[in-house]
Amino acid sequence: MNSCAVITVSDRSAAGHREDLSGPAIVEMLEAAGYEVVATLVPDGEDSVAAALDAALAGGARVVITTGGTGVGPRDRTPEATRAALDRELPGVAELLRAEGRAHSVHAALTRGVVGVTAAAPGRTAALIVNLPGSPKAAREGMEVVLPLVPHILDQLDGGDH
Repeated sequence: MNSCAVITVSDRSAAGHREDLSGPAIVEMLEAAGYEVVATLVPDGEDSVAAALDAALAGGARVVITTGGTGVGPRDRTPEATRAALDRELPGVAELLRAEGRAHSVHAALTRGVVGVTAAAPGRTAALIVNLPGSPKAAREGMEVVLPLVPHILDQLDGGDH
């Protein structure tokens, strides 16, 4: 069974000022699809997200889903931290997420989320990283787009045929 990590990125939730609803929604969807999931909550900012991504990958996660920090706010730096962890971006998946999101809300056009894969490294297998918006509704809608792609992406990372 593939291990997944869900990282909620939110200053307010990390400080206890707002309940995290997006992370649990994503965890529920991944578990319903048969994945083992570890969830983490970190404040906004590039360093906190980079550290959480590194910990998730070091812990063996094959799929890492972030929620939050993808907008245009001063501390929204999830895409920057994610790009630093990626070997290759999957722009078509990010474009698909935005396109599907725009069918529900014009604000989906504001997300700067990226999607990509990491390279295998000593002690680490290659993994998929997906940035989703912080809204619980948008996170669920994004997971509906991503979940059907995950098995094929992981198979490809493991050397499977097209």
